[in-house]
Amino acid sequence: MASFCGVRPNPCSGKQLEERSKDAPSLPPHAEVVKGFFVHNLGMQELPEVSEKGEFGSALIRRALKLEAAERGHVAFSLTVIPQLTNYYNTLHGGAVGAAAEVVAQACVMTVAGDKEFFLGESSFTYLASSKINEQLDVDGYILRQGRNVVVASLEFKAKKTRKLKYVAHLTFYSTASARL
Repeated sequence: MASFCGVRPNPCSGKQLEERSKDAPSLPPHAEVVKGFFVHNLGMQELPEVSEKGEFGSALIRRALKLEAAERGHVAFSLTVIPQLTNYYNTLHGGAVGAAAEVVAQACVMTVAGDKEFFLGESSFTYLASSKINEQLDVDGYILRQGRNVVVASLEFKAKKTRKLKYVAHLTFYSTASARL
């Protein structure tokens, strides 16, 4: 049997699957299509239960990131490319780069804004080179500009061994208080 993220599918009868699907909350149509793709292409009867929880993606990113340093206007993280964050070519998925960049940038914003609430308004990514499974990356986040209602963060992802620049990201956060006006 095929496995997904190291989890073997649970062999159960069609009747058991029907009973489970009655009890489970219904997914939106687009989520059902994605779930069907995984189930059909991986030969599984169902996806692991953890994959249907709301914070599943965030937990994967947090698992790969480790805080190295934090000071006002600057944070440094290390990122390990784990298999769950890779694409078909076994390199770091572009969406994983974006998700990691958002987490690091939010941490960077918190060093200057404290408890003030911000939301991500704009993001821009430059993908310069791929990163293979188990590769270690250094992620440095800096605040470029801080205004009363806007904070701009810049991030660089570099290979730990070679210091080669892999990805660059710029993220703009807006104050929730000013957005309500």
